[in-house]
Amino acid sequence: MNASDDPPPRQALVVELTKPSPALPAMRRWIGEVFGDLSEDSVDDVRLVVTELVSNAYDHGLHPRLLRLRRLGAGLLRVEVDDASPDKPVLGRSRIDDTRGRGLVIVDKIAEAWGVTWQATGKTVWAELRCGLGLAAFA
Repeated sequence: MNASDDPPPRQALVVELTKPSPALPAMRRWIGEVFGDLSEDSVDDVRLVVTELVSNAYDHGLHPRLLRLRRLGAGLLRVEVDDASPDKPVLGRSRIDDTRGRGLVIVDKIAEAWGVTWQATGKTVWAELRCGLGLAAFA
């Protein structure tokens, strides 16, 4: 299957992040269901990037928060997380003895590209991932 055989770009899937803490296990299960046509590795990458960006929005951002997932075509999937904080995300340094501060380091290694788009109130932190199709897509 080549890039022209990709499913057409769809409307973004939007999740309002309204709970006091993120429901990450439920979100990871949902991602597996929604993107069941992707390879296992791609689904795992999407889960990891969503977990890191949503966690950062809760740890460092301000309410309201929003998650958007959108297929861009050509095998690209875009993850966007909005929050109302004007603070710039910081690409930390990963150290063996640290248990925190690795989120954007992980995103930086997995994503084809990532960045920040400033909004009137707050920002959108986004990452684009190259995703392969699973075997079910070829059946």
